[in-house]
Amino acid sequence: MPDRPLLPRGISVVVPVYNSAATLDNLVARLRPVLENLGMPYEAVLVNDGSRDDSWGAIERLCRSNPWVHGIDLMRNNGQENALLCGIRAARYEFAATIDDDLQNPPEEIPRLIEKLEADRLDVVYGTPRREQHGLFRDLASVITKLVLQEAMGAKNARNVTAFKVFRTQLREAFEQYRSPHVSIDVLLTWGTHRFGALTVRHDPRVVGTSHFTFRRLANHAINMITGFSVVPLQLASLLGFAFSLLGFAALAYVLVDFFVRGDPVPGFPFLAALIAIFSGAQMFALGIIGEYLSRIYLRASDRRPYTIRREIVDATPIGDEQDARAEREPHVP
Repeated sequence: MPDRPLLPRGISVVVPVYNSAATLDNLVARLRPVLENLGMPYEAVLVNDGSRDDSWGAIERLCRSNPWVHGIDLMRNNGQENALLCGIRAARYEFAATIDDDLQNPPEEIPRLIEKLEADRLDVVYGTPRREQHGLFRDLASVITKLVLQEAMGAKNARNVTAFKVFRTQLREAFEQYRSPHVSIDVLLTWGTHRFGALTVRHDPRVVGTSHFTFRRLANHAINMITGFSVVPLQLASLLGFAFSLLGFAALAYVLVDFFVRGDPVPGFPFLAALIAIFSGAQMFALGIIGEYLSRIYLRASDRRPYTIRREIVDATPIGDEQDARAEREPHVP
């Protein structure tokens, strides 16, 4: 099998966009001098994830005035991780950076991340904030997500995981066939490498709007992370079943010993009802976990895509529908 051609040296900055029409102009304006000073080709891939405001209109305008801006409009809101996957598959250069659209991740820190990536011969470098400027729910979801990532990445690396990172675009080959709608870029990157690093960076407070992460979205993300990329819940269900089996045997031993030693009758309905309720609850808990995994198997079997492209603008040239976009970028579109 012939070797794949290496990607040209340069950097692709991937930005998932959701209801961020008010910040995109400022983001692109700050990105441009930073990327120009790197002395290599560059592009920004703005992926509109089903925004309800005029984010796509802002992306179209930016693409016309900045040919290095590549715009992708998804058919519906698929989630931040799915939009990132789309943008990463569309990236054209050797290095890829992912950054949020709310300007809390300073673009000016990107050169430092690239410098560490090359100096330490790493494949992924996370920009770990000195102090995160998020709310309680977002911080809680971040803790849960990192606990799940510990299984795939190791405790040390999982503590450094953030949305702001630079990595070698070649890593996408490890998950180019991935088609599940449940996506975690950080876990997928572990499929290609274990050479992770981190660098402390600035994290600015949000200046426009509020976070799009509601409690429901954060809870769904945590559940998807736990059941989509880890077998810990199944192991927990097994341990729970074993523990309650021991409890049942202990209760049976107590009843038999009490009957044969003291001659007391077997305890009545309240005792049995309590045991039945405990065991029934444990069974339903285990069945619920198994159901979550079965639902993911069903989604994989139904071949549901993680995203669908409505239209795309490459080098200021519109591509009108998904078929044209696939023809233009066959290696990078699922």
